[in-house]
Amino acid sequence: MHTQATVLVVDDEPFNREIIAEFLADCNYRLIMAENGNEALEKLMADPDGFDAVLLDRMMPGIDGIDVLRKIKQDSRLRMLPVIMQTASSSPDQIAEGLQYGAFYYLTKPFGQKVLQAITATAVRDRLDRRRTEDEYSLKYASLKLLNQANYTLHTLQDAHAVAGFLSQLCPSPESAYMGLVELMLNSIEHGNLAITYDEKTQLLNENCLHEEINRRLLLPEYSNRRVTVEFMRSDKGFKFMITDEGNGFEWLNYLEMRMDRLTHNHGRGIAMSKSIAFSDLEYLGTGSCVVATVSANN
Repeated sequence: MHTQATVLVVDDEPFNREIIAEFLADCNYRLIMAENGNEALEKLMADPDGFDAVLLDRMMPGIDGIDVLRKIKQDSRLRMLPVIMQTASSSPDQIAEGLQYGAFYYLTKPFGQKVLQAITATAVRDRLDRRRTEDEYSLKYASLKLLNQANYTLHTLQDAHAVAGFLSQLCPSPESAYMGLVELMLNSIEHGNLAITYDEKTQLLNENCLHEEINRRLLLPEYSNRRVTVEFMRSDKGFKFMITDEGNGFEWLNYLEMRMDRLTHNHGRGIAMSKSIAFSDLEYLGTGSCVVATVSANN
């Protein structure tokens, strides 16, 4: 078992692979190189649990990046593996095609070292968080079959991961449900209760001090008593989750769909990813301090 996060780098140009290796040299990743789409798929299929992110070049001879991406997302073992698409084109049509097949991270060539590091760190962190929580709660699934209704009160990020991990085991696809639930709960804590703006989070992630700022705000008098409530209800049709924070809301309409101007940001895709992958329905109420997510029983 590897203690480092493992990133598969797929690019037919040796120089590009060398640049990526150089840019990520100080990030403590285990980098596995593939020279083309066929080699990438062989490595992924041989060890589907062995990778934490894929840096995938779009334009390659033979099986191109879109074909590789499509095969990854069609395989149930690889579906939640984060794929960062590298492209020299900023064409809306090409980006839309990548989004259609599940590339929620984009890098436009030429990209800088900090941008590559930030996007890769976001993808790897999300993947590792999901894996840790799934491992912890997968053994407790049997007792959850009897749970029809529940209420939870959250204060910290740890609370959000714990409750999302627990409730996701109820759903037909626990991994995708966990991704969606934890994203909504973290948003409620960070942007709702703690009033961290989009731009502030961007800067905090760039400086690798987001968690420190969250912990600082949790202790401030104006935020320390705020809580996020999570209500769970089961029905014959599926599972409903209502998540409510005590913040002032946000412009949620801007985040329901993947926007091209945010594709290279180090955050800002979570709600759209959740809506696309995790839930059969996602609805924000009022100003956005309450969101209702539904998972179909057949999802």
